[in-house]
Amino acid sequence: MRDVFIIGSKGLGNYGGYETFVMKLINYHASNKNIRYHIACKGNGAGYMDEKNLPGAVTVSPRHFKYYNAICYKIPVREQFKSAQAIFYDLDALKWAIHYIREHHIEKPIVYVLACRIGPFFGKYVKEIHKLGGKVLVNPDGHEWMRAKWSAPVRKYWKESERGMVKYADLLVCDSVNIEKYIQEEYRSYNPKTTFIAYGADVVDSNLKDSNLEFTKWLRDHSLKPFEYYYCCGRFVPENNFETMIREFMKSQTKRDFVIITTKNNDFLNELNKKLGFRNDPRIKFVGTVYNQELLQRIRENAYAYFHGHSVGGTNPSLLEALGSTRLNLLFDVGFNNEVGQDAAFYWNKKDGNLAGLINKVDSFSEDILEEYGQKAKKRIKEAYSWQYIADRYESVFCAQ
Repeated sequence: MRDVFIIGSKGLGNYGGYETFVMKLINYHASNKNIRYHIACKGNGAGYMDEKNLPGAVTVSPRHFKYYNAICYKIPVREQFKSAQAIFYDLDALKWAIHYIREHHIEKPIVYVLACRIGPFFGKYVKEIHKLGGKVLVNPDGHEWMRAKWSAPVRKYWKESERGMVKYADLLVCDSVNIEKYIQEEYRSYNPKTTFIAYGADVVDSNLKDSNLEFTKWLRDHSLKPFEYYYCCGRFVPENNFETMIREFMKSQTKRDFVIITTKNNDFLNELNKKLGFRNDPRIKFVGTVYNQELLQRIRENAYAYFHGHSVGGTNPSLLEALGSTRLNLLFDVGFNNEVGQDAAFYWNKKDGNLAGLINKVDSFSEDILEEYGQKAKKRIKEAYSWQYIADRYESVFCAQ
């Protein structure tokens, strides 16, 4: 049995890409005799892990619990460091893993670090793990250093951190072909060892019926009708191209609504309204977050089309989920979105009028065309992104180390 220590997730069942990934990995490997997981979770602060909300979890002590074949340990977060607390969280989790490996005499452990937050300190800990007979894998995520929310000094840190993680990792597991290509080209002097394993998705219908009270209430609360709305779902940050999507939607001739499912960010919201005046367009509807996954799935299934504006990162979970459930998908034209959607989606860019023209084009598609693209999208997910396939690939990689 291989012991795999996963660092960088907030926990299990939380709202986030890595959190969903870890949860799926454990669920699909629940009866796997080849792998035992050790998961670092946030012990306090925003998004902390509370196993009482996780069906099937068994509390062992105030600091750790078991979930299927995973031992989960709560790492206290140093909240006094504010924006840098994620860095210290990863470092403390890494120290915990090394201590556990040493104390329990774990043979050939694998430490899998999600995201590149601790590069300047990484080499020291990798050497310790190597002395214990272990290997260190890294998921580089996307281009964190390109995110608009960071100041120039912070972006410089993220870029340098990425470099350090790539330099010392035994293997980089990239969830996007384009991210793998970037790592190989940008850091060719290190001769990095990489592999590609995508993020996953399931093609399953929602358990909620059209007449479900929660779904009908959601529609009623936001004055919506099935198949009479476009939607997007993602963090409310500039690099997800909300400005372009809203501006172009306002220019379009569609009578349908634009439903924006996103996190709260009043400063960015007010800034966008000053630029665009979207509050004067009744079609633009910010509806907050939807954490009920069954309800969110029903919303996707009843949408006319999905907008995906993400411009930074690898394979994005919300894109995979949309392809698995929404018939028409309109994606920002960038490498890692193209590699996922291929010919099952339509693409747009930031040029004035480009997206508005696309909306006008697809807004009157026949039922046959909509069904054709819906089936193409589902086929794409089933063939390349099913969670079973992803879990099997990870088992192969872990057991080969």
